[in-house]
Amino acid sequence: MNIQEYFGRISYNKPHKDADLQTLTAIFQHHIQSIPFENLSMHCGEAIKLDLQSTYEKIVRKGRGGWCLETNHLLFWALQELGYNVCILGGNSYEPAEKGYAAEINHILLKVVIKGDSYIVDAGFGGTYQMWQPLMLISGKDQPQVPGIFRFMEDNGIWYFEKVKRKHYIPEHSNNDCPDTPELGNIRKIYRFTLEPRHIDDFKELNVYLQVSPDNILQKKSICSLQTTSGVLALVGWTLTEMKYSYTEDMDLVNITTLTDEEVEKTLKDKFNMVLENKLVP
Repeated sequence: MNIQEYFGRISYNKPHKDADLQTLTAIFQHHIQSIPFENLSMHCGEAIKLDLQSTYEKIVRKGRGGWCLETNHLLFWALQELGYNVCILGGNSYEPAEKGYAAEINHILLKVVIKGDSYIVDAGFGGTYQMWQPLMLISGKDQPQVPGIFRFMEDNGIWYFEKVKRKHYIPEHSNNDCPDTPELGNIRKIYRFTLEPRHIDDFKELNVYLQVSPDNILQKKSICSLQTTSGVLALVGWTLTEMKYSYTEDMDLVNITTLTDEEVEKTLKDKFNMVLENKLVP
C-alpha cells in the first residue's frame, strides 16, 4: 500500500510535509469529493471485508467507494502514514424513525490532535450530513461550513453531533420543503460518541451484522453519495438527487430524477466515476 497511489486516487498533488490543519483539510476535501459513500457491494452480492488491505484494494485500486467502516479506515491509515496523531472513535447514529440513538455503536469516526487541539474528521456519513472540513471538538460552538452549520454538544463525557438544517427548494414540487423537515425544528441530530479510542477489530461484528440484518437501512436501500464542489450527489435505489448548497440564502436547490436500470449503471460511471464488477440490484 502506497500513499502516493492513495493521493492519485483522490487527485491530491499538493505538498504534505507538515501534519498541519491546512494539509488535513485539503486531503479530507479531496477524499470526500473522490471517494463515494456507498454500500453497493451488499447489493452486488459482494462481501465487505474490514481488513485494510481489502479496503485499500477496493477503494484505491478498483476505484470504488465504501461505507463508514471502509472509507474512514482508509483515511485513518493515510493520516497515520503522514504523521498525524489520529485515533478511531465509535458513534451511535440517530434514528429519526425511532426518535433516539442506536443502542449499539454503528459508526466509525476519527479524532485528530494538532498542536494540542482536537478535531473530528469523518468521511463516512455521506449525503447532506457529511462535514466538508475537520470540526474542532468544542461543545456548544456553531461551526458554519458550506453544507450548513455543524455543532457538538457535550454532556457527561458523551458528545452529540448535530446540524442546523436549511430549507430545500425542489423545482417540480409545489411544496418546497423536503418531506423530512419535521418535528425536530431545524436541528438534525446525527450521532453521539465518546472519546474512548477504538480499534478497527471492535467493528468486526458490526460489519458482519450490517451485511446480514434485514432490518437496517443499508440492507433496504442501495446508496451511493458523493460530495461535489458545490453540493452533493446521491443515488438511492433508482432515485438520483442532485443538491446545490446555498442556491439562495438559507436555501438548497434539489433536483430529483428517477432512473431506469440502464441509467443507473451509466450514472454511476458518469457522475460517480465508478464501474462495478458485478451486477447491481438497486
